[in-house]
Amino acid sequence: MSKTVAVFGASGKLGRHALAVLAGRNHQVRALVHRTPVTGENVTSITGSITDAAAVEETVRGADIVVQLATAKEDSDTFFDVSVKGTFHILEACRRQGVEQFILLGGDAALGIWFYPQPIPLDENHPLAAYPGYYAFSKVMEETMAAQYAIQYGVPVTVLRSSWVFEGDDLLNHFSLLRNVNPAEPGHGFGEITEATLALVKAGEERIPILTDAKGTPFRRHIVHVDDVMQAFSKMLENPSAIGQTFNIAGPAAFDYRVAADYLSQKLDLPTIEIRCPDYHPFEINITRASTVLGYAPENDFFRMADRAITNS
Repeated sequence: MSKTVAVFGASGKLGRHALAVLAGRNHQVRALVHRTPVTGENVTSITGSITDAAAVEETVRGADIVVQLATAKEDSDTFFDVSVKGTFHILEACRRQGVEQFILLGGDAALGIWFYPQPIPLDENHPLAAYPGYYAFSKVMEETMAAQYAIQYGVPVTVLRSSWVFEGDDLLNHFSLLRNVNPAEPGHGFGEITEATLALVKAGEERIPILTDAKGTPFRRHIVHVDDVMQAFSKMLENPSAIGQTFNIAGPAAFDYRVAADYLSQKLDLPTIEIRCPDYHPFEINITRASTVLGYAPENDFFRMADRAITNS
């Protein structure tokens, strides 16, 4: 049965993929558009800003489902109005008008990931712990507000807490010394950058970085492909079992930076280089709840993501 879905952040990285999922179900979309146009046969655009309560109210009016994907990164001038105040406006509209489901696209930044020691895989019971910066703080605030509106007003909340999302050649950009080290800003993008490493960058010599701790042990890190995020989104959409739940969404397993770099080194015929990052910590995400409740089964491990990135580059 076709339903009406209000979408915030429809023009973003995840938003355009979410629109495809909704189109596949023949749902009618009401998208709040601030700057970037949103098109589609079943899409109605409403001009306005998420910071405007009236525009948000108009977008939510008549919607069965509301999806919040709008966010701001490390921008002190916009993060509060967009992520915090904007999410508040959406929750207020959901409370007043009543909806079948409110889906919040959150992020593992709310768990602190590799900024803090993580001795066990991060599950949904892990305390919210933003790392320094505005983005992680906003992810904690969004989840906290959504949880309280579920408690106070019975808003039917589902949180999709995603790991770092990759698509296209994003993976190759991350595993690139030249794209992550700025000679004018030693340490930019990674950890400790030696003079020898800076000399390579200045000479335009590409290397595949192996990120390690202070002792030289390679990190383990968990990421996710956008296709798997959308698989999870589709499985929680209109799913009564997903109401009142938060789901960690990540790839099939965490990857080891040395194993990953060696694989890319062979594929791209480029040497590797160790970069020590003493302020970071390894981590992995526990996706058991999503697997058991939703039937979530991510298809893209690191190696498949790498192969797809190389093909698309």
